[in-house]
Amino acid sequence: MKNHVPNALTSFNLLFGCLSIIASLVNNNLELAAYFIGAAAILDFFDGFVARALNAGSEIGKQLDSLADCVSFGVAPGFIFYKITNIPIDFNHFDIHSYLSFLIPIFSAIRLAKFNIDTRQTDSFIGVPTPANSLFIAALPFVIEQNSFGLASVFQNIWFLVFFPILSAYLLVAEIPLFALKFKSFAWQANQLRYIFLLCCLISLFAFGYLGINISIILYILFSIYNNFQTKK
Repeated sequence: MKNHVPNALTSFNLLFGCLSIIASLVNNNLELAAYFIGAAAILDFFDGFVARALNAGSEIGKQLDSLADCVSFGVAPGFIFYKITNIPIDFNHFDIHSYLSFLIPIFSAIRLAKFNIDTRQTDSFIGVPTPANSLFIAALPFVIEQNSFGLASVFQNIWFLVFFPILSAYLLVAEIPLFALKFKSFAWQANQLRYIFLLCCLISLFAFGYLGINISIILYILFSIYNNFQTKK
């Protein structure tokens, strides 16, 4: 029975991904779609945690997790970004910027496939994890709606709408090592980078609200790059 618990959590992850897509496309409610992605991200964390705690990992669970993540953290955020970019802009009546949004699910699928066969990614990541990428996108509707710090115009600017999906696609599959938030112990020395990063995330969320999510994802990449330089010394 215990072997089914992690898979049940993963299935709910997939369900929330599907609900996010419906919220975006049918209800045109991007904030609700973002909340569903957030719920999926929480379940994605706990299915792995529960699997390790119950020693209930399985090959089926591994494959199911990737398939669920592809929907919840690839297709769902891709549609949120598509709806954000779906603004009438005359490119000879062909708004190519909207269709660039689908680079997000495509490269999320490639990133997840690489993760499944890459033995280097047992304790860290190569390329930005799909949940991190999706949370960055999920925060955008709130930042735009609230015009946080006057940044709505930045995130709705045509240059951002065109280049973000391209940058996102690159970062998903880039050969950039990024640390994982996996604690083998709670010792300060072994987890110093993680503790400092989490503290910065809390400060960012408290100070900037939803924009703090975007800042936290950027900090995650910058912290990882800094850690890579320090490791090579």
